[in-house]
Amino acid sequence: MRTYISKLATLVAVPMCLSLPQFSYAETPTLQTKDPVIHLSDNLDEEASLGWCIDTVGRGKSDKLHAHSCKPEGDDVLFSFSPESGLIESATYEGVCMAYNAPEDATTPFGLIACDDADARQHFSYDATSMELRLASDPSQCVTVAATIDDAGPYQSRDLVLGACDELEPGFKQWVVKE
Repeated sequence: MRTYISKLATLVAVPMCLSLPQFSYAETPTLQTKDPVIHLSDNLDEEASLGWCIDTVGRGKSDKLHAHSCKPEGDDVLFSFSPESGLIESATYEGVCMAYNAPEDATTPFGLIACDDADARQHFSYDATSMELRLASDPSQCVTVAATIDDAGPYQSRDLVLGACDELEPGFKQWVVKE
């Protein structure tokens, strides 16, 4: 009789669990990077729980940007955002800023180029409430990361891309700006 009741309970419980909404809770990264830094608020499956920072591709200075594990050391993940100008500037490499300068490049549309306040490709807006980093020239577009994670030495990386804000999951588009 007990076996019958146990099987009956399982037959009833499993379909009920499958019909309930599934919730995913964000995991806060354990950031070890010094400021200034711009990182995702959600750890988003970074295997060492370091989080995801805007970073130069490769070691040191590069003209391409991606998202990378927020390294405990390494100055190529240090970026500051100026709300007044809308520029995202490297804190390590003087006079270079993030730009949406290669929109035709599906994997690395963001680059690091000489700062130019007149260049609309370098202007971003940041809303601290929604935590969205948007193109100033097209506020419907958010800076986001790709779903695919790549190995990057002892760390991980993701493509840093642009996406329609309304179509993105919060974990992929919510950034923390730490000065």
